[in-house]
Amino acid sequence: MASGINQAAGKLPAIAKKVQNLGDMGVWQKSRAFHDLIGYINGTSSAIQGIKTTDEIFESEMLKKLLRLFDALEKLVEQNPPLEQPQRFGNKAYRDWAQAMRELLPELLEQLLPDDKKRYQVELGQYLTESFGNATRIDYGTGHELSFLFFLCSLFKAEILQERDIVSAALRRFNRYLEVARQLQRTYNMEPAGSQGVWSLDDFQFVPFIWGSAQLAVKSPFDPSKFVDEAIITEYKDHFMFISCIDYICKVKTGHFGEHSNQLWSITDVPTWAKINAGLVKMYQKEILSKFPVIQHVYFGELMTFEPVSSGTTLSNALLGHVAPPPSKRICIGTPNLVPPVPVATAPPPPAESLSIEQNVGDSSSESSDNSVVLRPSTSSSSLVAAAEGSGDKPSKE
Repeated sequence: MASGINQAAGKLPAIAKKVQNLGDMGVWQKSRAFHDLIGYINGTSSAIQGIKTTDEIFESEMLKKLLRLFDALEKLVEQNPPLEQPQRFGNKAYRDWAQAMRELLPELLEQLLPDDKKRYQVELGQYLTESFGNATRIDYGTGHELSFLFFLCSLFKAEILQERDIVSAALRRFNRYLEVARQLQRTYNMEPAGSQGVWSLDDFQFVPFIWGSAQLAVKSPFDPSKFVDEAIITEYKDHFMFISCIDYICKVKTGHFGEHSNQLWSITDVPTWAKINAGLVKMYQKEILSKFPVIQHVYFGELMTFEPVSSGTTLSNALLGHVAPPPSKRICIGTPNLVPPVPVATAPPPPAESLSIEQNVGDSSSESSDNSVVLRPSTSSSSLVAAAEGSGDKPSKE
């Protein structure tokens, strides 16, 4: 196994890559993992509205233990400094760091997982080790970020983290992950994996823009048109994930922002942060989750299963524009089948509106109900402005 973590025999299904060809993309988009992922992203967006990254929030003991895991990974960076080499990108010392990380993580997970959750150690370890880049190519991209989202979502599905951890999992744990990922990118001059250059949202990340825009959907101290202003970046980079990303881009790129980050620059034309969030989710589904070169590398197991959802199952939407308590985990993400599944005949009826997915989809229809998303082939451009404008068809989304 690529992670170097050996699976205990007979406990759980094998963790493996399932998307082998383009035909498997449709299966992926009808899978429980796909639905749980979208539910987790949108459920978190709803929960963190109006909350700053620096606000005092609840942090469980388990979440604090998980945070300390990153301290150990940072120490490995100190122990594996970059080598002096002629190549500009891809410092080979990263491979030493990655090997040390893969050897250390099983021990760290063994220590922090409760005894009744150790059965998930292999699957969790697989997602986590895939979250920090590729040691062969020495690159990092949104596929590695996706693996970390699988890790986070799995922690909730396994009930290692609870509903009350939803806010801190994003604003503490995911934010800490970003810090370590950026440190690796800078220290080892990692190349962006599959970047589209000026036409990509960002060379390395995507989800912090989704969750960062959700933070700003309520009580935002500035309009979207102002987020590239130097004064706004200086004042709010520590308070909002979105501005932290803009600050990082400004540090690693030179020139006019509209020239090196055209897609982000277009956001300044979108009137509200709620519309920006809706447009970003659509763009994420289309540009990341619907791309075979990304999904072919994704691992699946029991917690993030490739099994199909029931016919008629719909995707959740983020309900932005008002502060609400964290959504129930039962609504956001499903729990794994720890007991034999309920027979279909006795299961509750599916939602009335069915899910329509084709091979090259990824654009969320604005014609869906408040608690569902109908996916359909995209007929518009992939620009964020177009996606955000489409989200405005239903006023209730605001």
